Amino acid sequence: MKRLVATLLFAVLTVGAVCAQQPSTRQMEAVRQLQKLMQAYRNLERYYLDSLDHEGVTDGAIKGMLSTLDPHSSYISREEMESVEASIEGEFSGVGIEYQLVRDTICVMGLIPGGPAERVGIEAGDRIVGIDTLQVVGIAQSRVPKLLRGERGTKVELEVVRRGAERLRFTVLRDKIPLTTLDAAYMASERVGYIKLNRFGRTTMTEFLEAYNRLGRPRRLILDLRGNGGGLLDQALKLAEFFLPKGSLLLTTEGRNEEPRRYYARQDGELLAGRIAVLIDESSASASEIVAGALQDWDRATIVGRTSFGKGLVQRQIPLGDGSAMRVTSSRYLTPSGRIIQRPYNKGDQRGYYLDHLRGYSDSITDATPRYRSLEKGRTIYGGGGIRPDVRVESDTTEISTYYAHLVRRGILQQSVSDHLDRERKTLLADYPALSDFLVRYTPSEQLVDALKAAAERQQITPEEGAWTRSERLIKTQLKALMAQRLYGVEGFYRVINPSYNESYIKALELLGE
Repeated sequence: MKRLVATLLFAVLTVGAVCAQQPSTRQMEAVRQLQKLMQAYRNLERYYLDSLDHEGVTDGAIKGMLSTLDPHSSYISREEMESVEASIEGEFSGVGIEYQLVRDTICVMGLIPGGPAERVGIEAGDRIVGIDTLQVVGIAQSRVPKLLRGERGTKVELEVVRRGAERLRFTVLRDKIPLTTLDAAYMASERVGYIKLNRFGRTTMTEFLEAYNRLGRPRRLILDLRGNGGGLLDQALKLAEFFLPKGSLLLTTEGRNEEPRRYYARQDGELLAGRIAVLIDESSASASEIVAGALQDWDRATIVGRTSFGKGLVQRQIPLGDGSAMRVTSSRYLTPSGRIIQRPYNKGDQRGYYLDHLRGYSDSITDATPRYRSLEKGRTIYGGGGIRPDVRVESDTTEISTYYAHLVRRGILQQSVSDHLDRERKTLLADYPALSDFLVRYTPSEQLVDALKAAAERQQITPEEGAWTRSERLIKTQLKALMAQRLYGVEGFYRVINPSYNESYIKALELLGE
């Protein structure tokens, strides 16, 4: 208590000293409000019925203050900071498994090649029922990372149930586990490469360059930023720079207490003459919008898909001394043509802001929609929040039935694949030793489809009239894609789904002449 009061008093005195030098109504009001906050806290400690949870009250006060501002100023607890830092740095210390909770049990879906779990003999399909002395059947999803992660070199005991075997125990030595930001990279056709990034982390540009070179440096490229919520600014700028000549303006930031700052390409990009399509959707945000906006403004790429999220506010992360931090919006992003990326919001109405996103905020073009000119060809491009695609592609819902929606929401597709792989994994890998074999020759068996229908019936999910006919191709494609992901990694999923159901991908191939 004394420490907090001293801190608040110091803040009051500091602001007061500034006011003494440069008195103003605004600064005097800041002093009065700080005094009010300190008084409220002191009276809580003096009069509240029970012992005061100082940390909880302080955290709540900070969250409350930030919630009255824009939608992206936020408080990050000590625990949350660990995950944030791991995501940014691109690695953490753990056991090296990909898992999902299936029927309240931790199911190993895949292993990091050469990782700690693979080294001791844990296999995909294993069920983890014990971690150290704790039985974990029925555990909450949020608790699993805290149990599996830890300092490098520390041990964790895992008790595993494997089909056809008794319970097995493994001692796993935690090690550094890389977090990749690239989901897939392959040749979509003889001349067109495809690279999908899930976020922008410390290793993104390294991963991108390795993939681009591995593909033979194609001159036509589909850059998939759908679902990419952003990340590190410097990596986004480096990616935009890859496609633009030296000296090109990439981004401008401006704020009340910050001088406008402009970012330029520092060198000629490696892919200046090729044809580019960038895929975006309503979940592409922040760093993704910076890349898409720069390439659209310079007429360097065709933007395909749906209007992006519209997250164009810059947060300054400020440590708070106990491992927690606050992110305070300090400026906004503008694309090279001057478009503001941030979509409109009402201060303090975070709920409404995110509900607008879920509902699909209006992106129709009206007389009030801000208009700009692209920097090379002078064509009309639009502001008003988010990046509007050059070629809009709506989601095709013709094969989505209520029956299919229930299969997805209840996890029945995922579970059916898991159960099938428990029995058939070795046989499938023997029959299809490479992903290329699987893509060409595999179709879901009648056994798998019948098991799926039976699992749905057990959960009292029955197809409405005509539902199976309507959704059969979609369901079987999803089964094949999930199977490819479990057997060959996440790229397998996109190799199956993209040519069949990714309308933006299919349109991009057409636009690139394939």
